[in-house]
Amino acid sequence: MTQTTIRVIDAYVFRQTEAGIRFLLLKRNVNKIYEHLWQGVAGKIEAGEKAWQTAVRELKEETGLIPKHIFVADHVSHFYEVHGERVNLVPVFGIEVDSDKVQLSVEHSDYRWVDLEGALELLIWRGQRTGIKVVHDMIVSGDDRLRWSEVKL
Repeated sequence: MTQTTIRVIDAYVFRQTEAGIRFLLLKRNVNKIYEHLWQGVAGKIEAGEKAWQTAVRELKEETGLIPKHIFVADHVSHFYEVHGERVNLVPVFGIEVDSDKVQLSVEHSDYRWVDLEGALELLIWRGQRTGIKVVHDMIVSGDDRLRWSEVKL
């Protein structure tokens, strides 16, 4: 029987600049599954961890950055995984940072700070593109979703 599980997260890291919002994208290393794939911060939820805690931990592990603000995006990605015969629901987060100084972990070989259009060119999965668009929309909309979905650090 196919299971539905929440075991991973996606987070789109951004900073406010004079030129507008810039998102951090990471390129997966050759030693990883989906080598050379561009992505936001992502990772597996560890035992006893809440999904938002995973996003903060993975941010620090993969980039060395510290979150200024984090919010739950108005979107949950989903995909079917042949290995494991499961449907994954993936909570999506937006994480604001103050610094552009990234310290890559061994999981990634490169990074770029890009605007939304640049991110949409690099991200290949529909769930990624939808997730980052929702995060962007929530940042610029001026509505109450950010206030209601903020995670207190």
